[in-house]
Amino acid sequence: MLALRSLRNRRTTALLTLSAIAISVALLLGVQKMRTAARDGFANTVSGVDLIVGARSGQLNLLLYSVFRVGDATANVSWSSYQKIANHPDVAWTIPISLGDSHRGFRVMGTTNDYFEHYRFAGDRSIRFGAGQRFADLYDAVIGADVARQLGYKLGDKVVIAHGLGNVSFAHHDDKPFRIAGILERTGTPVDRTVHVSLEAITAIHLDWGSGMQAQGDGRISAEQARAQNLTPESITAFMVGMRMKVMTFTMQRAINEYRLEPLLAIIPGVALTQLWNLVGIADTALMIVAAFVVLAGLLGMLTAILTSLNERRREMAILRSVGAQPRHVFSMLIAEAGLLATGGVLAGVALCYGLLYAAKPLLESRFGIFLDPGGLTGYDVALLASIVFAGLLMGAVPAWRAYRNTLSDGLTIRV
Repeated sequence: MLALRSLRNRRTTALLTLSAIAISVALLLGVQKMRTAARDGFANTVSGVDLIVGARSGQLNLLLYSVFRVGDATANVSWSSYQKIANHPDVAWTIPISLGDSHRGFRVMGTTNDYFEHYRFAGDRSIRFGAGQRFADLYDAVIGADVARQLGYKLGDKVVIAHGLGNVSFAHHDDKPFRIAGILERTGTPVDRTVHVSLEAITAIHLDWGSGMQAQGDGRISAEQARAQNLTPESITAFMVGMRMKVMTFTMQRAINEYRLEPLLAIIPGVALTQLWNLVGIADTALMIVAAFVVLAGLLGMLTAILTSLNERRREMAILRSVGAQPRHVFSMLIAEAGLLATGGVLAGVALCYGLLYAAKPLLESRFGIFLDPGGLTGYDVALLASIVFAGLLMGAVPAWRAYRNTLSDGLTIRV
């Protein structure tokens, strides 16, 4: 093909142009894959949970503090109400959650060992221990991967919980320190930034506290004395529910929302997560727009390269015309050159993108908790890449039209 031979004669310029398009396409496709992974990861922050129940407020507020550890509950759920719902015959399991304390800026969550058994994320991934084990003692703590990395903790280290939230606290439960019994593997979810203790431990450290202050003198209860106390909590912040049959989810949600003994709210996590993503997904769209402009810059580079070479190729065009080539042949040749560059750039960009994604996949999972499944090209991806090739052909029409208008005499004219 004449266009291919012409590009071969200008291989350096052609390779540079193709490389620019390939890099921009790899960036665009990579951003698209990362967007999909981020959206799926966001939606799968919590999986397998049919309902989240808390005090009546707004469903986004309940989702934020129960799953993302952001914000505070407006009220607690009484232990009696929790027990009544947990013992319902349609409920398979529950995970109670108690929030309100912190450790050096990280949220502390009281729960039970059922949390490690039933909590799922990213589809059907379960929480796994990188070291240690679950709660075995009242003052055992299990920390997330980010807590261990940022604070340099290891198994057996002592942890003192602060009363309330915030990076700096002047009220500490230092008379009842915890021992790190387990360190979780990275999940890419708020679990990584959470200090987990038992529900009974939350009750124990607050036995001698009232109105945000610890009792003085004989009113204090030591760590050992607390072991002998009744550590059943009076209330919890929220709890997660797994149903025996999924079809009963909406029935249970309605029953909880109409619960007469206290105002409760039950939400379906997937629905609330979708609404939350619609609010925070603006940055995701902005990133895609930036990537699209990078592709446009690559195509403009191709257009510039072809336009710049036109003056150098005036005699080439004239010779082609002199041996019988029609203006449409010259037009078609330049269109074909642009199409070859765009197609080659797209194919090279796809190969580069997948190579980088597969190479970075282990690092993304181990360091950042991003579970990326490159998969194959989706229909949307193919349409996106086809539009880039089409845009390249449109760009090529500009120099092709200019060459089309050049006459034989203009091409043979020697300009001084």
